[in-house]
Amino acid sequence: LMEITFDGGKVVSAHTNGHIIKTDQLIVNGGENTAPAPFDLFLASIGTCSGIYVKSFCDNRKIPTDNIRIIQRTEYNKETNLPVKITLDIKLPADFPEKYKASVINVAELCKVKKTIVNPPVFQIITSQI
Repeated sequence: LMEITFDGGKVVSAHTNGHIIKTDQLIVNGGENTAPAPFDLFLASIGTCSGIYVKSFCDNRKIPTDNIRIIQRTEYNKETNLPVKITLDIKLPADFPEKYKASVINVAELCKVKKTIVNPPVFQIITSQI
């Protein structure tokens, strides 16, 4: 269960598992830019989800992750402004074990966010009385 609240201005927050995830809009969109926009959080969830799989894989093999980075690039359809391609480039240090490079890609592919996008759920939006 997640509760969404309207917290003044363009700030919209999600309350989940004891956390509050705040969003706002850019100033040019009427917000105050006090928090990421919802779509930025959506994109961040892809990279961070893949990242936790990479982190766990490395931790289980005692491979340091201090110098590992994931660079995420999004290409958009110019007409719809919707993403058409998202690339996750896992930047590995020179001393990363060669035998694990393909495995790191495979574990990043396990990301539940990515799997959900590839197999989208049915969305149902309803109203009810408080």
